[in-house]
Amino acid sequence: MKKNIHPEYHEIEATCACGNKVSLGSVDSSMNVEICSACHPFFTGKQRLVDTAGRVEKFMKKYEKHFQKQK
Repeated sequence: MKKNIHPEYHEIEATCACGNKVSLGSVDSSMNVEICSACHPFFTGKQRLVDTAGRVEKFMKKYEKHFQKQK
């Protein structure tokens, strides 16, 4: 291998938005992530419903008659 061309490898802590910290190796000095295995719905089994721009209300309004027939 050639010398002085490879980036330095650091042991860092990646911090999630939920507050979870994971130690890992990277060429970056620090890392912040939005979602991790502690808060991702696939790993936790909990579905978080995030309403962006009223999409849930729009869906409920569109299929309101269908949901009333089921009751």
